[in-house]
Amino acid sequence: MAITFTLGRPEMTKALLRVLRGEPVWPPPVWLMRQAGRYLPEYRAVRATVPDFIALCTTPDLATEVTLQPIRRYALDAAILFSDILILPWALGQGLAFKEGEGPVLPPIRDEAAFGLLDPSRVARNTAPVMETVRQIRASLTREGFESTTLIGFAGAPFTVACYMVEGSGSRDFAATRTLAWQNPSLFDRIIELLIETTTQYLSAQVQAGAEVLMLFDSWAGVLAPSRFRRYVIEPTRRIVVALRERFPDVPVIGFPRIAGPSVEAYAHETGVSAVGLDTAMDLARVVPMLPETVAAQGNLDPLALVAGGAAMAEETQAILAAMRGRPFIFNLGHGIVPQTPPEHVAALIEMVRAS
Repeated sequence: MAITFTLGRPEMTKALLRVLRGEPVWPPPVWLMRQAGRYLPEYRAVRATVPDFIALCTTPDLATEVTLQPIRRYALDAAILFSDILILPWALGQGLAFKEGEGPVLPPIRDEAAFGLLDPSRVARNTAPVMETVRQIRASLTREGFESTTLIGFAGAPFTVACYMVEGSGSRDFAATRTLAWQNPSLFDRIIELLIETTTQYLSAQVQAGAEVLMLFDSWAGVLAPSRFRRYVIEPTRRIVVALRERFPDVPVIGFPRIAGPSVEAYAHETGVSAVGLDTAMDLARVVPMLPETVAAQGNLDPLALVAGGAAMAEETQAILAAMRGRPFIFNLGHGIVPQTPPEHVAALIEMVRAS
């Protein structure tokens, strides 16, 4: 087993960690957003035994099992905790249900009375099963021979989580959220402030339980005007990264400001993240020169190219690899795997990346 010494401590040479420290590893490490999920028959078999999605996320044995399923199939370079970005508002006491055909549904927070019902003192207790899952995954990776696989913990970034908390559901443009931010910035700032504090707490607990890398998903960052992007995406992310780095200086953070467009440049320079996830619409030839040389890029194959497979997938994959050779890079998708993805296409993609 190869051993390297970083910051005075021996640890395994894991490709993902090397990239996140700024090393251009080739072939690049590969993992896929939503790599555990409905496209896998073994996931569907587990899901059929669980009454609801929250129960799946908060039952450690089951959440551990579905986290490990794609690792066993594909020996990916990272396992990402199986959970959901809305576990945090659920832990705060905001009612959350996942309804068939509707997605997440929550009682919307649009006034002081609704905000006052949130209770940050509940977060540690309510997320204890998630931390047990992290511990079980870390132990299982070692026990099952996946010592080179890095464990990623994650949370939703404050703005994206606030979108669901205010809107009360998913949305195409989160108009109610954006309106609240303009009309009642004091209340919206309080929601963001609460989420900065509790997200830092939640991610810190994941590191203490065994997560080696953290990721912040800001899936709806791109719905904001540039001035609001700086206020509600860049600054909250920066504060979380600073707080985490003070506590855990060796733990990298990946930020994913989806549909951020040109604002990704300021995000990469100002938040302090170790890597930036790039969505499908990002033109690597234009975006990558905007990134600091020490900040890794992650992305950005179209999930539907993965569905298509064959020559279309191969052409897109090779173009991404050619654009990123020589830079710190993590191969991934531009968004999560969709349920109709053939598992054999995933296997072919990973083989292609590793043969580059």
